[in-house]
Amino acid sequence: MIPRTMKAVLLKGHGGLEQLECRSDVPVPTPAAGEVLIRVGAAAVNNTDVNTRIGWYSKSVATATGEAAMQTASDAKDGGWAGNPFVFPRIQGTDVCGRIVAVGAGVVEARIGERVLIDPVLRPADGSLENVGYVGLECDGGFAEFVTVPAGNASRIESTMTDVELASFPCAYGTAENLLTRAHVVEGESVLVTGASGGVGSAVVQLARLRGARVVAVTTRDKGPDVRALGAQQVIERDMNVVEALGRESVDVVVDVVGGAGFGGLLDVLKRGGRYAVAGAIAGPVVPLDLRTLYLKDLSLLGCTVTSPAVFARLVDLIQTGALQPVIRAVYPFADIALAQSDFLGKAQTGKIVLVP
Repeated sequence: MIPRTMKAVLLKGHGGLEQLECRSDVPVPTPAAGEVLIRVGAAAVNNTDVNTRIGWYSKSVATATGEAAMQTASDAKDGGWAGNPFVFPRIQGTDVCGRIVAVGAGVVEARIGERVLIDPVLRPADGSLENVGYVGLECDGGFAEFVTVPAGNASRIESTMTDVELASFPCAYGTAENLLTRAHVVEGESVLVTGASGGVGSAVVQLARLRGARVVAVTTRDKGPDVRALGAQQVIERDMNVVEALGRESVDVVVDVVGGAGFGGLLDVLKRGGRYAVAGAIAGPVVPLDLRTLYLKDLSLLGCTVTSPAVFARLVDLIQTGALQPVIRAVYPFADIALAQSDFLGKAQTGKIVLVP
């Protein structure tokens, strides 16, 4: 039985937590041709959710995400992740696990009942980077009891994990695997990971170890044991100088989700010909760059946002074989979205925060 209305969290505009409204009278979407309707079991919280709410993607914002959350760019005209105006109201939620309960024209009815993970990247048919979208940004996402996505974005999953555990994977682990893929990390290389206790960072630690890399993790002292348990062989405290801790030209790859003032040191510890891959800037998007370091060391700088279908397919395979360990910090009902995001911004513990209907 599919109801006419559902519970969902609406983001009404850029601003503070007051812009999030949990309602129970939102119309259940109808799957269009080529789409499926999914009953949401769980949906995880990501930096993107907060960044979009506070307008952090606007070029007018140059501060860390935590600072920006206190001074939101409520009038941002370029607050979408691609620099475009964001459309409100919007149901956010990029990480989704659930079951298909209905299909649109052109989708085989045999898919009804499948347990699925949503690949959040909405790719154009020609495979270009133009007009790429994301579930929860360009279309409504998983902070609702039901969500529609293109059938190709609903990946069947066979696993004994709970919906909460599975919902922790798509965005963070997909981003992490994309970072490592783009940086061509191979067995025997050394990888320095910033923000290693966060969703993407902890995923990078696990996935880099699966590739046979040696992982050096940057995190706070209290979270060091958690990160070591995930596979990091060496932990550097966040406030330490990475050059002093590791030495110049000591690592093959840097995977960064932090940015900020420490950026220059990350390039200094890269070996000649090293690769720097980035998919976040929670400490600040504007960084100091000495171009001489970049070209005299023959470094590669890689911005990593759009994952390929192959990357998501590999992630699903790794989940199904039990190679990955979900790291769950807390679970909240949709109605407590404000508490969940406050907890997320506090970053007091390691792991993902997940919402359930």
